[in-house]
Amino acid sequence: MYEVVGVRFKKAGKIYYFDPGEYDIQEGDCVIVETVRGVEYGKVVVSGKRVEEQDVVLPLKHVIRLADEKDKLTVHENKYAADEAYNICVEKIVEHRLEMKLVDVEYTFDRNKIIFYFTADGRVDFRELVKDLASIFRTRIELRQIGVRDEAKMLGGIGPCGRMLCCSTFLGDFEPVSIKMAKDQNLSLNPAKISGLCGRLMCCLKYENDDYETAKQELPDIGETILTPQGKGRVVGLNLLERLVQIELFDIERVIEYTLDELMNSGAVQIQATK
Repeated sequence: MYEVVGVRFKKAGKIYYFDPGEYDIQEGDCVIVETVRGVEYGKVVVSGKRVEEQDVVLPLKHVIRLADEKDKLTVHENKYAADEAYNICVEKIVEHRLEMKLVDVEYTFDRNKIIFYFTADGRVDFRELVKDLASIFRTRIELRQIGVRDEAKMLGGIGPCGRMLCCSTFLGDFEPVSIKMAKDQNLSLNPAKISGLCGRLMCCLKYENDDYETAKQELPDIGETILTPQGKGRVVGLNLLERLVQIELFDIERVIEYTLDELMNSGAVQIQATK
């Protein structure tokens, strides 16, 4: 077991674990740590957690120190410098006539590298652009192509639900979302209604999917013939979340709604499983 603190470097970014060492670090503290990108400034979102060896990347790096006011000022200055770098890069992209869209610019805390995030439909030959940027900023330059979901996460916005985008507020990682999830939840398959600002399927389709999957296993299929307390009938409708089954009875030609418990607890019920 390892005692770790979880650090985020962006508002809704992935959580990385570090060894707190001799420091008494609490949630909400800001720390200076060493990452693969260099020395970075991050905020502690998990403190005093004990994790198994398989849950961390070894060797576990130590927290260098707690951040002070000078470090916070450095972060502010880096953001200001990144805004200037953004404008310069946009000008250079136009100058080189490159088919790419600059999304964001980020300085590492120690200013050893500037990272330019961009989107493009295909591969872009930006070698000349990198040369120009390196001659201007006199530091390491990295151009990183990102997808449309990452672009939405960086830029933020308001989703169809009227709330701030999940990806830009609390989702640390993107999870796979499929059209099958929309079908299982009986949602309209109109792309405009099930797509987010990024143009991909909305991340929230995943939130209740496990409950729908469980309900589908518990409930009979539509079209299945079952025996109810009022006689035989055919399943014509399902409410998966509330576990309700609509059955059209053969004898009285009437649709009756039963709960799953009513069907299963009745001695007269025999669900003919077809799964």
